[in-house]
This record gives sequence, structure tokens and C-alpha cells, in this order.
Amino acid sequence: MKTLRKTVMPAIGVLAVLTFQASSAVPDDAPRSIAPYFTPATASPKAPDNDGFLQRWLLLEPITKPNRTNTVFTDSYVRSTFNTEYFPNQFTVIPNDGGKVKVGDQDLAWHALDSTNFNVKPFRFAYGLNKPTYGVIFWAVTLVNSPREIQNARMAVGSNSASMWWLNGKESVDLFGDRRMVMDDCISKRLTLNKGRNVVRGAVINGPGLSDFCVRFIDENGEPIKDLRKPR
Repeated sequence: MKTLRKTVMPAIGVLAVLTFQASSAVPDDAPRSIAPYFTPATASPKAPDNDGFLQRWLLLEPITKPNRTNTVFTDSYVRSTFNTEYFPNQFTVIPNDGGKVKVGDQDLAWHALDSTNFNVKPFRFAYGLNKPTYGVIFWAVTLVNSPREIQNARMAVGSNSASMWWLNGKESVDLFGDRRMVMDDCISKRLTLNKGRNVVRGAVINGPGLSDFCVRFIDENGEPIKDLRKPR
């Protein structure tokens, strides 16, 4: 498979750890924006980018989950954390833009957005909305419409930090540990994209530091699948 590009996000070091407590609290109300990293999703279908990366996502405002370090993100910790029910139907819901969920004392909203980059930046999403950026969990959902059934496809994911990903309700890709985002860092076993609607769901956990992810599907020859469409 030809490597099209590779991105590594720098970690925030000692300073992030020292300022973690203050930064993980609700930020001040200074005016901020999610631009230039995101634009609102439109009513028109959106194809993957030229390298097959999915850019249209429904992102949930961050769920507070304090962690002073990313080194705790072992497979057992991450699985236990993501299998905890934070809001009703979290593994089946197809959210709407502006839809609300309640997690403990947090009232959180879903946002339908297009990433302006091939990688999606939840840290910038949270910061731009004056939400906590550290010690959080991000949930992401997108719908992928395929014009045909595609067998022997694979989901290729990179994330900063740990994450888990599901296709049509089945666990497909797991990324554990303190890691930086690298495209195609983990690739699923062979799977089938249904003709018509497919649901991709992911969760990313972050302690101190930045957070982002990238997701695409590749075919049995390792080439990006580009003829997919994502409705709003």
C-alpha cells in the first residue's frame, strides 16, 4: 500500500501536566471559534477527501473523565471506560445536530461538522466551544453510504490518544496506550461495507495533551475507498 501522508501530533509535555487541573476545568468564557478546523455540515452529501479520509462527523461535546497521564490507557482500562454507559443508547443512537444528552451533571450537545483537514481535531473542537480539553472522552459518529457491498474492506485509524471504533455495531479497531496520531496506525481485520447506510462510531480518550483522529476505509489491495458518501 502506498503511504499518502503521515502526520504526528506533538504531545504537550511537562507544562500540560502542571496545568492539567486548571485546564481540565470548564474554560473561561472568552470568545472562541472552532474555525479554521471545522465548518458546519451542509445538507449536501459529502465524499471522502482525495485520500479516502472521512471528514464529516457528529461530535459530542466532551465528557469529563479526569486522567493526569495517558500512560494509564491500557487495553483493560480503555475497554472498561468505553463500555461504561454515559448516556442512553450510546452504542446505537444516530444523533442529530444540536441533539442533547445528559451525562451526570453535564448537558452535552452533538455538533454536525466537516473537518477542514484529513484528520479531525477534538481538542480544537472542545477549545473552540469553551469546553474542557484535557481529561475527557470524545464520542464521534458518522454515516457512510456505499453504492455497493464492499467485501474485504478494512477500517484504518490513527488517534491521539487511545480510541476504539465500531462499524455497524461491531468492534473493529482498538488503539491503546499513550500514542500520537499516525495515519493508518491500526487497521481492522477484513470487514464488509453494506450497500447503502453504514454507521461508524468511535470514542477517543485524552488526559493531558492534544487529541485528534483520522479514519478511512481501504480495499483488499490497500487502496483508499473513495466512492462513499456521507449524508448530514
